[in-house]
Amino acid sequence: MADNLEYDDKDLVARLRDTKTCRVAFGDVVKMYSEPLYWQIRRMVINHDDANDILQNTFLKAWNSIENFRGDAKLSTWLYKIAINESLTFLEKESKRNAVSIDDATANVLNAIESDKFFDGDEIQLKLRKAIASLPEKQRLVFNMRYYDEMKYEQMSEILGTSVGALKASYHLAVKKIESFFSDDD
Repeated sequence: MADNLEYDDKDLVARLRDTKTCRVAFGDVVKMYSEPLYWQIRRMVINHDDANDILQNTFLKAWNSIENFRGDAKLSTWLYKIAINESLTFLEKESKRNAVSIDDATANVLNAIESDKFFDGDEIQLKLRKAIASLPEKQRLVFNMRYYDEMKYEQMSEILGTSVGALKASYHLAVKKIESFFSDDD
């Protein structure tokens, strides 16, 4: 994850708050976090173009509210929280706009996965993406953060505002459902 990059969080936040260095510092933030945030968003919304739009909105929101960042949490935690909230807002608007049932929404996601021109994985990876897409939203989110981002439960707890125990339970249930998805298909 981006936390392992060469920038010190406190130094970066200090540069973001200084009017002389804020633009360059924000450029560093964009360089550091674009890829991990993009993939977090992409795994939620599936579509590449939607993910790019949400990523831009995430950085715009971060730029416009950087003075409100108190530094209580890591910068990455704050950015992930913004990205996830933007993604959830987008998904909610899409479901209202399309006025589809949960089952139809899942079918639409599965169709989007199958027709994704940017997907370059094999059959097993495609099946995993379908299994993840069939999970309830919260389980899908927790699974993606833990499995793909290798995020610690403590950081997920800060981002999602959910207890570590509840997150562990969600992840465990998600894994069981994914295992079931694979075994049902055999």
